[in-house]
Amino acid sequence: MSVTWGRWRALAAVTLVAGLAVGTAACSKDPAKTPSGPITIKVQTFGNFGYDKAVADWNASHTDIKIDHQKMGELRDFAPQLAQWLAAGSGAADVVGLEEGQLLGYVKNHQGFLNLFDVGGRELANTYVAWKWERGLADNGSFLLGLGTDVGGTALCYRRDLLEKAGLPTDRDKVAELIPTWDAYVSVGKQFAAKNTGAKWLDSATSIMQPYIMQQGSSWFFDPSDKFIGDTNPIVRKAWDMGLQMTADGLTAKLARWSPDWDAAFKNSAFATVFCPAWMTEGVIKPRAGDANAGKWDVAKMPGGVGNWGGSYLAVPKQTAHPKEAYTVARYLTSKEGHLAAFKEAAAMPSDLAALDDPAFANATSAYFNNAPIGKIFADSVKGVRPMVLGSKHQQIWETICEPAMQSAEQGKATSDAAWAKWVDEAKKLVTG
Repeated sequence: MSVTWGRWRALAAVTLVAGLAVGTAACSKDPAKTPSGPITIKVQTFGNFGYDKAVADWNASHTDIKIDHQKMGELRDFAPQLAQWLAAGSGAADVVGLEEGQLLGYVKNHQGFLNLFDVGGRELANTYVAWKWERGLADNGSFLLGLGTDVGGTALCYRRDLLEKAGLPTDRDKVAELIPTWDAYVSVGKQFAAKNTGAKWLDSATSIMQPYIMQQGSSWFFDPSDKFIGDTNPIVRKAWDMGLQMTADGLTAKLARWSPDWDAAFKNSAFATVFCPAWMTEGVIKPRAGDANAGKWDVAKMPGGVGNWGGSYLAVPKQTAHPKEAYTVARYLTSKEGHLAAFKEAAAMPSDLAALDDPAFANATSAYFNNAPIGKIFADSVKGVRPMVLGSKHQQIWETICEPAMQSAEQGKATSDAAWAKWVDEAKKLVTG
């Protein structure tokens, strides 16, 4: 199903009513309070969901339910821990964050989670972008696994000072005109490299994969029936070859994303461009690049058209002792108010319809990114997006098998063909095992 701005606006009125209902519920006295004091609902998330202010506001105004927000590191650290806790039947929080690739595995095998329809989720059906809501459903729509947090509208983040040093345009509209296609992006990268600025054009060959495949394809490692097709999907191979050819041409910094070296490279001005979903701007680039680089970064439309990269959900493990209260907290954090607070704090682009229409998002700019109109840029970036078929083991294959293999080829530890054969073999074993 295509996402259109008209679709968002058509449901805005319904969503506003739902949002008001959330606010009313949040401010009323909750039966969760016990004679011994408030119930504590633990929330476990990865990365930066942008919940600090929303949680503080809740805890300041509620005496019946208190939120204990636990940040569990990066997704690759949290995902296997959560899987172990779900299998053991203990250890998981009352509310947990699920990234979209991780979520789809649990849509297929959701025994460890509460059906949110059993605690009141049906009234939220028209609250979110349609495909975001539908992706959180299981069992032909009868099981609500998760409530949508952000969507990952994608753009190109770039260093104005480094482009200027290379004699390239720095104005965001002119940058977008310069690189309307992926071929143009590579061509301009070669022009940049020829100027010997001391920086590379792109952080990593693997950074091509997600934005290119999510934009240009309809599936990645799996087809709609959950059959593995990663080795025969031409879009996957094209992205792989493009990224590694850019490395061969001297355009990438050969960094392993999410590593300490990658973190430091933002501050050290090691590369000039990076593809950035909304959540990466204030939530990833800004804290890593630091105050010294404020105003040097900017945001332009990405080559090739619209695209979505990432986005998460909140789900309630069945092991919680407080299912209704856990749902109340998840509902609050994914309400209009929760979405706007997360956007303000971490640039997490709302999936709540009313939040998308609110001036706090629609008219937002970022001082760190040279006052770029990030609300408009990221809203435009998802108009007409088609949801990607990912598959039940997508996240595991990408993070633990495919990306590491591609990194080994980028760093000269294996040939491209050998690395490709290795990840395909390991992925097939995982799928069949």
